[in-house]
Amino acid sequence: MSAVLERSLQQHAADLRRYARALVGHAGEADELVQECLVRAIDRARFWRRIRDPRAYLFAIMHNAYVDWLAARRRQQRYVELQLAVGARSVGTETQTAAVELKDLERALPRLPAEQREVVLLVGLEGLSYQQAAAALGVPIGTVMSRLSRGREALRRLTEGMDRSSASALQTTSAPRGHLRVV
Repeated sequence: MSAVLERSLQQHAADLRRYARALVGHAGEADELVQECLVRAIDRARFWRRIRDPRAYLFAIMHNAYVDWLAARRRQQRYVELQLAVGARSVGTETQTAAVELKDLERALPRLPAEQREVVLLVGLEGLSYQQAAAALGVPIGTVMSRLSRGREALRRLTEGMDRSSASALQTTSAPRGHLRVV
């Protein structure tokens, strides 16, 4: 394994683990996902010198490993332990209000469609740029912007106490329909 690859893997391993933990919600499964990502990166070591953005490349590998993981699990519902993932980045003590808001977010995030949840986590939690997120997910930058916008709006509504039926309607409708109101 080249020194450049080894340095990149060490530099981004914590970010990959945090992202995997936010995606799957359980430490053991997250570790397996990270391990799969690192194995795939090492298998592709011969291409490593041509990679312009190692972080985005590793997140693309992680995304593909996650898609494979989802297919194997037949879309089981998982709760994201976001508090632990965010706690690794936060400094200081949380106020009671912030803790309640975080719990609301933790409950709302799994209710987002997978495409929106991935973009929200990559941009919001991991701090990837839109361009890096687009490269990681293999979609155009406009798709990232659209999914992020819809995901943020859905989270906003879900955390404001929106009921399940309205949340389902939100996921299937992407834009208001003129003068008609969704009931």
